Amino acid sequence: MAATDNSRPFIERRPSMYMQVAEHLAGQIRDGTYAGGDLLPSEATLTATFGVSKSTVRSAIAELRGMGLVSVSQGKQPMVRYQSSSTAALTVDRSVYRTGKTWQTPGDLSEAEAPAVSRITVDGQPAVLLDQQDQDAICVDRTFHDPQTGIRVAHRVIIPLATAAEVPALAEQPDAPLDDLYARLADGRTLAITESVTARLPYPDERTALGLADASPLLITYRLISDADSQRALICEELRAAASRVQLSYPITPTRRPAAKKTTASRSKPEPSA
Repeated sequence: MAATDNSRPFIERRPSMYMQVAEHLAGQIRDGTYAGGDLLPSEATLTATFGVSKSTVRSAIAELRGMGLVSVSQGKQPMVRYQSSSTAALTVDRSVYRTGKTWQTPGDLSEAEAPAVSRITVDGQPAVLLDQQDQDAICVDRTFHDPQTGIRVAHRVIIPLATAAEVPALAEQPDAPLDDLYARLADGRTLAITESVTARLPYPDERTALGLADASPLLITYRLISDADSQRALICEELRAAASRVQLSYPITPTRRPAAKKTTASRSKPEPSA
């Protein structure tokens, strides 16, 4: 039996061609050359860039997809997914402050475009919160963006026509700044504000408007402004943003716990004696 040559140096075999292409593109995604929401070059461009076959490029894209770096839709170029991190890129302050008749909703977001005012039929969760199923309302849509990160946030205000009739200033200028809307609602009444948070996958138009990857979940908040005395809902706000890039900040003020409702226990009548 021939002796084994232990003097032979260890040779690190290069990975296959498609893995080399995948590793190169993965490095460009991680170093920010391709950011979340960007499209990778076309198959033809990648074939020419790396000097490989189309099948090699397709295998590389499949590897990137398995790594969770890109999403692929039939007939479209691969889209880079937003990468999650321990700290969100943007924190949105959801505080509300009041000094006398002046209201303030802080935030450093800038309006990306002029507000769009329309008339809608209320449905979905806003209809449940407002108790206005299939009722007409004034809708104000805004898109905000953060100048530093470029993150876009969609915001909607739903004003039922019943509220607009009660507060004519809302109907006259529904797209007024939020601080002004709060002040007009608070004229002659005490406001109660509650907010609920949920998430879902975005619709195609939301992915386009907010620059989301196909698999990026959407963070949604519903803020209900009500009359504290009558407990009647007045308006509803809806905020939508990329859950992987945005976190919400809330001040928590301890309040007295509501007293439990008393229930009258039914007493059984004693059985008549024999």
